[in-house]
This record gives sequence, C-alpha cells and structure tokens, in this order.
Amino acid sequence: MAPLPGAELVQKPLQLYRYLLRCCRQLPTKGIQHHYKHAIRQSFRVHSDEDNPERIQQIIKRAIEDADWIMNKVGASPPGSTCKLG
Repeated sequence: MAPLPGAELVQKPLQLYRYLLRCCRQLPTKGIQHHYKHAIRQSFRVHSDEDNPERIQQIIKRAIEDADWIMNKVGASPPGSTCKLG
C-alpha cells in the first residue's frame, strides 16, 4: 500500500516523530492512541544514538510503512482523513 499523505515530506527524525504522533490522533480510541504513542516514544529512545544517515533513512521508511499498515488495520477514523506533516 502507498504511504499516508504527507509521508513523502518526512526527511528527519523529528519530522517523523511529529508525523507519527499526528497519525495517532486519528486512531479510533484513546486506549489505542495511548498504546501507539508510547510505542513511538520508546522506539525513538532506542534509536536516539543512531548517527548513520543511511540507517536513519531506513528507520524512517520502515516507520512510515508500519504506520500505514496500522492505520489500515485499525480503520483510523474519520474516513478520508489523512496524517499530515504540517
């Protein structure tokens, strides 16, 4: 599946972090939102010491793919809404 709209603008880790947190706002329940926000924060802590630009881009690409999968899996609402970077 194609990445969510706005994903192509994500180039830096901080942009990814904001993008993913915005995506969380579209998840259907507060419990699911809390779960994924926690997972995002944990992942950023784990990778905070990464300094290889290629590896950082791999992580960004994979995180966007995973976010797309999750948004489709849980049926993020409202229908037709998108995660936007700005």
